[in-house]
Amino acid sequence: MFNSLCGTVRGGTGDTLYLETGGVEWELAMPPNDVRTLVESGGEARVFTWLHHTDKDMRLFGFASAERRAMFLDLQKVEGIGPKAALKIMGGITEAELERALEEGDLARLELVPGLGRKTAQKMVLALKGRLVHGGAAASVPSSPYGELVNALADMGYDRKAAAAALEEAAALSARSGGATEGAEKESELFRLAILKLTK
Repeated sequence: MFNSLCGTVRGGTGDTLYLETGGVEWELAMPPNDVRTLVESGGEARVFTWLHHTDKDMRLFGFASAERRAMFLDLQKVEGIGPKAALKIMGGITEAELERALEEGDLARLELVPGLGRKTAQKMVLALKGRLVHGGAAASVPSSPYGELVNALADMGYDRKAAAAALEEAAALSARSGGATEGAEKESELFRLAILKLTK
């Protein structure tokens, strides 16, 4: 399915961005802060996408970065949070603030987000603490050159910090043993080795 669209920003307002690609103008639902960023920068842009398709509706969502999209998908893992709610949450709190509030269990800060009540805030902390880390406030979780693999492992339920560490160990082991050096073969090997380490 779509990973991203590259084109010319034609405008946007609120939570909607208009992007022209090859003579077709796309309407994308986006967090308002992402819309502002892309409209203000103008010109050519790459927008990371996610398609929401149901029997009654089809909507294309867009994000200024792959990390923002990953956060949007993580939020939907919380019971009671769908695409529209996730978009609203991302528009009501910065990425760094959200990560900090989740890591510290700061329910008071989460409740300040429009439309987010205490019960949902509690569910967010329980479901996402230690997992919703994309390079923002939680400095205790190091960045990793294997971001997509870390996300995949986190989707399987593993802690992001542990997943990043396991991938680093897997990469070192692979290099010592003369394993695959690049491409999909290397990623597959690292993913397999990381899972072995995480399940010990």
